[in-house]
Parts: sequence; C-alpha cells; structure tokens
Amino acid sequence: MARVGNWQIGRDMSYWYPESRPQRQFAAVFDINKCIACQTCTLACKTTWTSGKGQEYMLWNNVESKPYGFYPLAWDVKLLDRLGPQKWEGGRYEGRTIFEAAGSGERVLGWRPEEIDYAHPNVGEDDCAGEIETGAHYSGMHQAWFYYLARICNHCTYPACLASCPRGSIYKRPEDGIVLLDQERCRGYQECVKACPYKKVFYNPMTGTSEKCIACYPKVEQQLQPQCFVNCIGKIRLAGWINRPHEARPENPVDYLVHVRKLALPLFPQFGLEPNIYYIPPVHVPLPYLRQMFGPGVDAAVAAYRRAGSDPDLAGLLSLFGSSEQMMPRWKRIGDAVLGLSEDNREVCRVPFREPKRVLPMIDPKSGAYRTNIP
Repeated sequence: MARVGNWQIGRDMSYWYPESRPQRQFAAVFDINKCIACQTCTLACKTTWTSGKGQEYMLWNNVESKPYGFYPLAWDVKLLDRLGPQKWEGGRYEGRTIFEAAGSGERVLGWRPEEIDYAHPNVGEDDCAGEIETGAHYSGMHQAWFYYLARICNHCTYPACLASCPRGSIYKRPEDGIVLLDQERCRGYQECVKACPYKKVFYNPMTGTSEKCIACYPKVEQQLQPQCFVNCIGKIRLAGWINRPHEARPENPVDYLVHVRKLALPLFPQFGLEPNIYYIPPVHVPLPYLRQMFGPGVDAAVAAYRRAGSDPDLAGLLSLFGSSEQMMPRWKRIGDAVLGLSEDNREVCRVPFREPKRVLPMIDPKSGAYRTNIP
C-alpha cells in the first residue's frame, strides 16, 4: 500500500494507490441547520437519474433524520461498530482508517447491506433522541433533538469504492475529481457496495452492474450546479471547488467556509476517504454526538455559526446558498449585499442579506386611515 496525505485527519495514511489529485476537485457545502427534510432534492435526483427498472430503491440523494434514520439501514453504526473505539489527539486522528483496519485478504473494512436494508428509506423519520416525561425548561440545549442529514456521494479524494473494485471500473475524473463508474467494465461483484462507508454505490439487479451519483457532471461541465442543489427548497447547498488547506483562497466560497472559517466539516473524516461534501453542523445537537460524526472541529464550528448574525462576511456568504443555478467559484461582500462571481470575476448574482426597513407613519396621509390595529 502507498502512503498518502490526508489533511482531514492531520496525517499520512495507507491507501491502495499513490496520491494523485485531480486538476481541481468538485466539492460542496450543506448547511444542515436550514434543511426541512422536504425531500425535494431526493425527488429531483430520482426523476432525473434513477427512474428505470432495477433503480427503484436507488436514492443517489437522500435525506435522513439523525440519530435514528439510515439509508440503507444502519449504514454508519454498523461500520463504526466494526471499526471499534478510535481516538483523536487534537486535530490528528490516531486511530485506524477503514483501509488500515481491513482484515487479511481485504482491501477495505466494510459490509454489504441485505436487500431488506433498502426497504425503509424513511425509517426513523422525525424520531427524537431523549425524552421529556414531566416537562422541562430550556437551558441552552434541547433535551429531545433530531436533525436532517442530506447525503449524496462524497466524491472522495481516496474513494473506497475505487480501491476495492477488482475490475478497475471506478475512476476519478482528472478534470474535476468527480467519481464515476464505467458500467461496460463492471461485472457486478458489488465490492464497491461493500467498501463504500457511506453506502452511496448501488447494485442494479436488472443490469447486473453498480450505479452511483455522478454529481450531475453534464451540468457541472457547463458551470451549473447539480439538480439536487438547484431544487433545494431550504437553500442549504452550495457547489464549487476545494483546494487543500495550504492552497486555500479566501475568495473561493468553499475554501472560505472549510479552510478559512472552519465552519464546514467532512462526514466521518476518521474513515480516511477525505470526502468532499462538507456540512455546517446543527447547533442544537449534543456536541459528543457531533464530534463522532464530523470530527473534533465541531465545537468551534457550532460557536462560529451562532455568531454568524453579527459577522457580515459569514452572514453574507450563507445568504448566497441556493441563489443561482450557476456555480459561483468566487464571492465578495459589498456593504449589505453579497456577490457570487464567475472565475473571471463576472457578477453571477447579487443578494442582499439584510432586509431593508421603512418606518411608515401611524396615519396614512392618502386615505386618512390608521395603519395599526387593522384587522
């Protein structure tokens, strides 16, 4: 195995292929605090990509309620149980990744779901953690809580699906880092299904091949955001490109949120895949749970999000989410407006992030009527 650098876990790790990063890496930020689980993103993806035979239970995009929602069933807790207790030392992960914890004769520590595991995509929906039996007062953290986690393929820097495929049918595009699957080479061994810790590769029993989220690459090639992004009712998503920490550009919105402000975090970074979908963690969830899911940077990220209302740069950039179908690789704030820009600094959209206020007199001089207390 080769040794590769993984900045998300703060150290080098073992991987089955030498480090080979694309010319640029597709990435996105999801603001969990704004998700309402309307499933519009799920339906947008479903009707666009997975409406054929054998794709009935494929959800390249899904939204699940945590902590009791899973698709497929127990996709995360089963792997966490197999990986066992691991630890972080500050920002450095001292435990084993799923590549380093793989058993003899295996490339990746994983598990393959049963058919029944895909039968209940809405299991645990809106189920709360915690109970309130005799009433309680709010003391800074809700005693009963849940949150919505929107998920697509993470288009990882070190994909487990790619590492496990005996046919070499999975590859990362060098031009944008999107992970694709060549179905002509695939023979349906399902090693990719077993290996992906996020369970975002699906097997089609009608074709005998695997399929997965393609990040709507025909749209990305036209500098347009994917279907699930532009159809999001809550405006929680922003697609773009990410650099490594030492190459971060503050004018790049994804770099700014991930590297500069450290507000957006990867999902289960301890697995070792360096996923490229980042989440702004929910502010109303107990921190120990969030640390397991998003790593040790959660405390600072939650604190920063709580202060966003008094931070015009951060408040402005968060207002840019869902504001344009076009990708916006650059941004800047001008007063109380935030601008999304193209790579050549052309204005794509302009969004005010403070509502204009106008105080009207109590009596309307035109009609002579009072403006207040009118049914």
